[in-house]
Amino acid sequence: MRYEPAPLTRHLRVRQDRGHTVLEFRGEIDIAAAAEIVPHLDMATAEPDARIVIDLTRVEFFDCSGLRLLYRALHRTADGSGSLYLVCAHPLTLRMLRITGLSRLLPPRPTLQAALEQPESASGPA
Repeated sequence: MRYEPAPLTRHLRVRQDRGHTVLEFRGEIDIAAAAEIVPHLDMATAEPDARIVIDLTRVEFFDCSGLRLLYRALHRTADGSGSLYLVCAHPLTLRMLRITGLSRLLPPRPTLQAALEQPESASGPA
């Protein structure tokens, strides 16, 4: 059973694009936002061959709750044969990803277009 995209919520928009499920995080990603996002993230990553893109382009604030969401998605896609890409260009969020080492496991792409154009053989966590 394929995951059907969720309606637009305050902190999340889910849609399909070129065979990928794009989870677009929005606004302030804190503990309250994470609680709203987790069920949708879990549904999207439930398929063993899930092809996921998490887009942080519209994020204004990103704390450790957001990092936990990324780690959760990474581990859930790594358990199957799925792929996960991250879109992020915000300097402070990129710095957090670098400091925590998450950028090595989930290298951020500067645009959604760049993430969607990645060859399938090079996708997924390393």
